[in-house]
Amino acid sequence: MGLDFGIFYEIEVPKPWHERSEYEVYKQVIAQTVRAEQAGFTHFWTVEHHFLSEFSHCSAPECLYGAIAAKTQKIRIGHGVRLLPFPYNHPIRVAEMGATLDLVCDGRLEFGTGRSVSREELEGFGIDPRDTRAMWEEALDVVVGAWTNETFSWSGKYFKIPPRNVIPKPLQKPHPPLWCASTGPETHEIAGRKGLGLLSFTLLVDPVELKRRIDIYRAGLREAKPAGKFINDRAATFTIVHCAETNKEARKTAEEAAVWYVKRAFEAVASVGIWQSGSDAGTYEYVKQMMSVDMNDITFDYLDQNDMIIVGDPDKCIQKVKRYQEAGCQQLLCFMQFYDIPHQKIMDSIDLWGKYVIPYFA
Repeated sequence: MGLDFGIFYEIEVPKPWHERSEYEVYKQVIAQTVRAEQAGFTHFWTVEHHFLSEFSHCSAPECLYGAIAAKTQKIRIGHGVRLLPFPYNHPIRVAEMGATLDLVCDGRLEFGTGRSVSREELEGFGIDPRDTRAMWEEALDVVVGAWTNETFSWSGKYFKIPPRNVIPKPLQKPHPPLWCASTGPETHEIAGRKGLGLLSFTLLVDPVELKRRIDIYRAGLREAKPAGKFINDRAATFTIVHCAETNKEARKTAEEAAVWYVKRAFEAVASVGIWQSGSDAGTYEYVKQMMSVDMNDITFDYLDQNDMIIVGDPDKCIQKVKRYQEAGCQQLLCFMQFYDIPHQKIMDSIDLWGKYVIPYFA
């Protein structure tokens, strides 16, 4: 079974900043994606995040996607993911923007959705975390309905829409592939039951636990009542990736950056549990379990020895990727632009990945 590779971005802009910091990073992301397409990566993915300084400056990914579409020919362009709770985004606007992107990129859109897992974002938009799953489910139904009906109307708990023809419609029929961001085990099962592709964004999870979660997803698929018009049964997961000519060089470049990212990501996710401590966190209850982790235990050696990251020369990277494939991963989202890794080091990593790793799994 072949394995697809996607290049994945948070779009990190570490301090110290200058007036062109964000500009330069965005230009670098576009250049890296063009190189990734040339190297054989099949997908380009970004998050949607808000207010997360340094960690993610990707608050309007739909604007970036237009530039990526214009600069590339075949790499698929993925929302990884579009936040559906309102007022992050209204589902009609999501449908309009997604369809427009699918048209301008010649039908290359992959449509991943999620609900957000940080206090900064939820509180910043005035969203009650206990409402997000129901809002996500309803909004996804609205988007699919808007894409697949000439005249569409809706009357639900969160959205009321009179009969309208939501235009344009996507080029892919009946609609682009649908995916679901999954952090906790429960969401893996929900993604399967809804017939959505799995985007497993797991922190501090080794391939053994990843396999267990993908198995949960597969069990859900067997009982799928698809949210879309077809089932997307692909399982993807992300991890930190840096490839260099030698293991020593790879570690020297990525050691501090990898630990920085994992700790910041962990803090962002755990912030919901801290915010909701002493009260019912609803479908974020699993996050409270993360609050007991000692951040001092998160070291490069711990991450590396447990295959939670992939950092090394091509041979080492291949051996680590095998473990993800054996766990049931069908697309590996390679997160290469983390913290302060220099642009040229990322370009070199992409080239090595394309020369050695991708052909091995073809």
